[in-house]
Amino acid sequence: MYTLPKLSYTYDALEPHIDAETMRLHHLKHHQSYIDKLNVALEKFPELQAKKLEELLINLEVVPEAIRTAVRNHGGGHWNHSFFWKILTPPNQGSTLTEKGRTLIKKNFGSLEEFQVKFKDTALAHFGSGWIWLIKKTNNLLLITSTANQDVPFTEGWPILGIDVWEHAYYLKYQNRRADYIDALFKLINWKQVLTV
Repeated sequence: MYTLPKLSYTYDALEPHIDAETMRLHHLKHHQSYIDKLNVALEKFPELQAKKLEELLINLEVVPEAIRTAVRNHGGGHWNHSFFWKILTPPNQGSTLTEKGRTLIKKNFGSLEEFQVKFKDTALAHFGSGWIWLIKKTNNLLLITSTANQDVPFTEGWPILGIDVWEHAYYLKYQNRRADYIDALFKLINWKQVLTV
């Protein structure tokens, strides 16, 4: 059964950009809830419990219809959040692009600054709850995309950066100011985790 992953930093480590209370609620309540509901959905299907979560999410058509929506929503929520925590790093620890990473960003977007503008524009244009992704396709092609709710973008490519734009991720500190939240997250991205090239 799935369990809540431990963070590699404390709840207050991302301040002032993400406050400790938001992190505590986001990790202990929201993420834990996805895990609990996923485990309940899989209780009667031990053969599915043996599979990797990515395998279930990529092949939802093989998941029994009775639990397919639960696996999609709660399994996606668990996978997305587990991924999200790993691409954040405390601001005082810093993380810069490697030369290869900078070259890859430049090849696909022109510059890091242009990438950030496009990524932020996608985040602001996304209606409602969901995720904004940077995905890697074949031949080092990078693509910015978004998914609704807790859907994962596996059909488009492999996610290497994902940002949660559900209001629970930022509302305590930023209220309706999603743009400010996105700007803050750019200061917390662990580029060594995102672009391991």
